[in-house]
Amino acid sequence: MAEVGELDRRIREHAEHWRLERMAAVDRNLLRLALFELLHYPETPPAVVINEALEIARRFSDKDSVDFVNGVLDAIRTSLPSSKSET
Repeated sequence: MAEVGELDRRIREHAEHWRLERMAAVDRNLLRLALFELLHYPETPPAVVINEALEIARRFSDKDSVDFVNGVLDAIRTSLPSSKSET
């Protein structure tokens, strides 16, 4: 996907003290997928996107990943224009 660089840039801005290379592959790709959906599918409420990402993290990553993914996605959500960040 040509947009991965932009997604990664936004994730880096909001994942304080974490390099993408240090993130678990599941978490990194889950953040990319959720961010893509937040940016390009405004008809899906951000809370739904985040909740779906958290369910996937619960199932396929470790227990600390849920809090990490939630924190990063919530920080990104609050930085989006208000029409995209409303829950």
